[in-house]
Amino acid sequence: MKRPDFMALALGEAQAAAARGEVPVGAVIALDGATVAVAGNRTRELRDPTAHAEMLAIRHACEVLSQERLTGCDLYVTLEPCTMCAGAISFARLRRIYFGAADEKGGAVTSGVRFFASPTCHHAPEVYPGLAEVESAAMLKAFFEDRRLP
Repeated sequence: MKRPDFMALALGEAQAAAARGEVPVGAVIALDGATVAVAGNRTRELRDPTAHAEMLAIRHACEVLSQERLTGCDLYVTLEPCTMCAGAISFARLRRIYFGAADEKGGAVTSGVRFFASPTCHHAPEVYPGLAEVESAAMLKAFFEDRRLP
């Protein structure tokens, strides 16, 4: 049986977010080769600044697995997580994160505050940047270019 392409699923969620007028970010949480949760940004739709794709996926995965820790789970996300999401990733004890585009302004994993390198970080997942980076960055660039046209 072929294993799902988790980053392709995350890219699909990002495209769906863009279609809703949201910043195109998608996230997938996987466990043992199976998809546990998928989500795309919904901050505008839910009028909730915490409704980032990662946060929604974490909440859903915790619900599906009936636990507050996601030990052994991996997160695939199209954009480098922000500080809020990095904190949630740490508290959820995700095993690994794979992300697409770096976010020099708002990212907190390999950019900015580098949350997981902080001495106060309780759990740091393995980090794999640059997965589907070109596709992720192109989607974000196109989304914001469309917004800037008169």
